[in-house]
Amino acid sequence: MRNGWLVSLLVLALCEFAPGGRGLAAQSSTADKYIGTWAGTWDGAGSGEFELTLDKNREARDAPLIGRVAVTTDGGNYNADLNSVSFNGQKMTAKYDFPLDPSAEVLVAATFEDRTAKGTWSLHPKGQDTEIAGGSWTVTRK
Repeated sequence: MRNGWLVSLLVLALCEFAPGGRGLAAQSSTADKYIGTWAGTWDGAGSGEFELTLDKNREARDAPLIGRVAVTTDGGNYNADLNSVSFNGQKMTAKYDFPLDPSAEVLVAATFEDRTAKGTWSLHPKGQDTEIAGGSWTVTRK
């Protein structure tokens, strides 16, 4: 009887994390619907164009999303790869090194809808919580 319960719990745990379950595999597939290029604008300490590209890391089976940004600024335009990107439902958080100042990083957060996303950005010294600059951004799926 005890072994039967143990087997049942094991089967439930496997279903939870299998494709189509509600666990990690489902989180990945939820974020997959945001794969693509999103373009719009940012503002805060200035303003400019903001493009976010999200993709799947094709090298690993259940790999997390990867991405990059292309940003226009008064101080110079730049492209940067995201160091991290994660989704919790429709909410994304990501981070990248700020190419115009190697000692800083940019944290971005957004809420995605089907064709649009709105969020915030925050420039910090690497590894610190002190915000140097911040603002908002809005994008639409290309």
